Amino acid sequence: MIPFSPPRIDQKIIDEVVDTLKSGWITTGPKTKKFERLLAEYCGNKRTICLNSATAGLEIMLIWFGVKEGDEVILPSYTYSATANVIMHCGAKQVFVDVKSDFNIDPEKVRAAITPNTKVIMPVDFGGWPCDYVALNKLVREPEVKRMFKAASTEQENLGRILILADAAHSLGAMQNGKKSGSLTDCSVFSFHAVKNLTTAEGGAVALNFEHLDNDKLYDQLCVKTLHGQNKDALAKTQKGNWKYDIVEAGYKMNMTDILAAIGLVELERYDNETLVKRKEICLAYNKAFESKPWAILPELKNEKQETSYHLYPLRIAGIEEATRDKIMQQIFEKEVSVNVHFIPVPMMSFYRSLGYSIDNYPVCYRNYAQEISLPVFFDLTSEQIDEITNSVIQSVEEELYIRTQ
Repeated sequence: MIPFSPPRIDQKIIDEVVDTLKSGWITTGPKTKKFERLLAEYCGNKRTICLNSATAGLEIMLIWFGVKEGDEVILPSYTYSATANVIMHCGAKQVFVDVKSDFNIDPEKVRAAITPNTKVIMPVDFGGWPCDYVALNKLVREPEVKRMFKAASTEQENLGRILILADAAHSLGAMQNGKKSGSLTDCSVFSFHAVKNLTTAEGGAVALNFEHLDNDKLYDQLCVKTLHGQNKDALAKTQKGNWKYDIVEAGYKMNMTDILAAIGLVELERYDNETLVKRKEICLAYNKAFESKPWAILPELKNEKQETSYHLYPLRIAGIEEATRDKIMQQIFEKEVSVNVHFIPVPMMSFYRSLGYSIDNYPVCYRNYAQEISLPVFFDLTSEQIDEITNSVIQSVEEELYIRTQ
């Protein structure tokens, strides 16, 4: 069975983790700090904090900005549940909007959804393809939109407008207008989950890129908030006589450990020259295999303005319904190839349906979902396996489409 997305765990990663275990630093320490610094250098943003998940990063930024009950956060209907759940944790309301054919949030739908209660927009870079940050950054700075904004915290007053908090879980290494993801808007949150391009097993990072404040000072504030409200971490307390600490707020437990950072350091070092090169080769091979098929809607990988991070290969089958897609997927599985769907839209989930959300309000989102099949993309995928995958997909689709015409 060809797997969908196993992590790349080789001897170099094993050696780095063993080195960490032997170093005496297995919690947040020097390797985490180094990983943060190198990530900021790679992305070109002002400061980065590493945490135990992307979900933690999204939530702590909402908390920092003062999002609370009565507030609204705009997000795409096409996303994973984590994007929506963190809004719920803050007591705020999710305002879902429809997406475009590229799976990403539609800026015009965002504009129509803005109210005086809107505090944050959370775009999602689906599959590694960056959202239209030029349009979104411009939108929140328009005088009419800024006049509508009602600040209710010091941070909101300082920013003076809606915050753009990018769910960039998929898009590390993606490019837009000569800039890397992480430096495209106010702040961006990456995921280093096991299936991501760059993994630390679990983990995430917040790329801080604010123009109006001291990002170094904000980093220090977030370190406190994400470690129980403690004003010194374990590394700081190792200095001679520096054991005494204080709890200055009721914080959270969200820090990354050096064990996770050790994996990330190896992954980041070879990210551009190995990981992205291989993932691009795989996606281009898929494009070549399917480009002549009239039923294949290929994902956009690169244009004159931007390039994906090649996290997913979301193939769509033109004109089919959800049930047909599911039958095609089952046939592919029976040919010993693992495939997936990204994602079941959040408004279709039972919890969110119980709150009154309906997928009927997001027709583009549903059409994308009903026709989408994600194909395997991982570093150790061989050319022979790529051929097996593409042959399995083509056979399964055309068998099912032939059946439907009879």
